[in-house]
Amino acid sequence: METKIKIKTLDDTNRLSAIISGHLFPGFILGLTGDLGSGKTTFTKYLAKHMGISANLNSPTFTILKVYDNENLNLYHMDVYRLEEIGYDFELDEFIYGNGVSVIEWYPYIEMMLPVEMLRVSIRVEEDDLRTVTIQGEGRYLQIVKDIDSRYRNEIYLP
Repeated sequence: METKIKIKTLDDTNRLSAIISGHLFPGFILGLTGDLGSGKTTFTKYLAKHMGISANLNSPTFTILKVYDNENLNLYHMDVYRLEEIGYDFELDEFIYGNGVSVIEWYPYIEMMLPVEMLRVSIRVEEDDLRTVTIQGEGRYLQIVKDIDSRYRNEIYLP
């Protein structure tokens, strides 16, 4: 299933991350894609906040992976942009298939190593900082997409 929503402000991004954070479970995989500056890391910062992580989160562009320990669920924040040329020959499996929450920026670069069942979020910048966010999920991620679709249709913006 797929839904598209519009977000205009940081508060909207925060609200979206709050909805998703209410569905997290051990082994949760969230793939993010979008142009540079579209809000992938900002979204992840809000998600971490809703997970109870107070650390200063920034993009792991050069380190590829940053681990944020948490009492409930660890956050594995990955930016795999630099892996485009070498694919998944970087040992991320133990984190992606671990018991934490994996957020993978630029996930299409390692899609061949990812399961079909995951939450995929694409952020596209429109005019005047308006963003179109496409959310896709199957299997146990399907309910998350339905929840987002319902809440945004009733509270924020229609696509």
